[in-house]
Amino acid sequence: MTVHSQGAATSAPQDAPRKSAGRPPKAPTAATGPSDTSPRGGRRSLPSGWLPYLLVLPAVASFALLLLYPLIKNVILSFQDINKIEFIQRKYPFAGFENYTQLLGDSNFWTVVVRSFAFTFANVVLIMVIGSLIGILLNRLGKWMRLVLSMALVMAWAMPIVASVQVFYWLFDEQFGVMNWLMRTLGFSGYEQHNWFETGFSTLTIVTLLVVWGSIPFVALNMYAGLTTVGGELYEAARMDGANGWQTFWKVVFPNLRPFFMVTTFLEVIWVFKAFTQVYAMNKGGPDRASEILPVFAYVEGQSQAHYGLAAAISVLTIVILLVVMSFYFRLILKQEEEQ
Repeated sequence: MTVHSQGAATSAPQDAPRKSAGRPPKAPTAATGPSDTSPRGGRRSLPSGWLPYLLVLPAVASFALLLLYPLIKNVILSFQDINKIEFIQRKYPFAGFENYTQLLGDSNFWTVVVRSFAFTFANVVLIMVIGSLIGILLNRLGKWMRLVLSMALVMAWAMPIVASVQVFYWLFDEQFGVMNWLMRTLGFSGYEQHNWFETGFSTLTIVTLLVVWGSIPFVALNMYAGLTTVGGELYEAARMDGANGWQTFWKVVFPNLRPFFMVTTFLEVIWVFKAFTQVYAMNKGGPDRASEILPVFAYVEGQSQAHYGLAAAISVLTIVILLVVMSFYFRLILKQEEEQ
């Protein structure tokens, strides 16, 4: 009895190695893990491979319907010779590159291109400089004054563009404008019913004031948000080194907020370059089309002149020009990321 029990006791450890050597144990897989078990004890299958694509399908479909399809139709239209007669007769003759060659050989087109770049440059510089200064001011103000200034900025930012255009148009009105009254009050002569929209330059100057006024809040509030991430010990170290305010900005603030300046400048260039409502609603690109920029130039050619194919070519060239400009900017951003 004793011998039998010892044999049984010693046979179990000998069988176990044989069994493990003949068939290696299975490693636990993700399909049999505890995370697949529902609270009720059942098993849930993992999402199939097509499920993520199905979830993003509405966004992709909306993008294709609202943006991609009109862009493709516009590119096709730019290679067609469609004027008012062809549009009524529903004839769409193929013109090849005729619209593009006509534009590239037109001095008026290049005048509008130069004007668009000058308009964009002036606006972006003013927006970034003034917006950054107001953002620094927000960081220096007390709690209540910061709240009041922030509310004023948000109200200016939230004002509809057409309504703000009407306000600025009234400010510079020839007969009842506030600016004419102010200039006469200050003692300047020649401002009795002065026409501020007499030239394209003066019209674009007023539009610049409008665009800068409406865009400063975005830069200022983002600048203030960025300044809150700069540690106070950096300012203290700069003061101990004897740096003044300007040196502190360039040595402390700007290096830490360089991504903010890069991204914000990128967005402002896009928004200002395609500014249409402010320019057209102010004076419809006048006088004598002297204040047109590229979006307004395309609209006037298409709607007022009924040159639909030519207008489509203008819009395509506008996109190409903006992409070329932005490509240099993307290179700067990538270079900065590589350096970091």
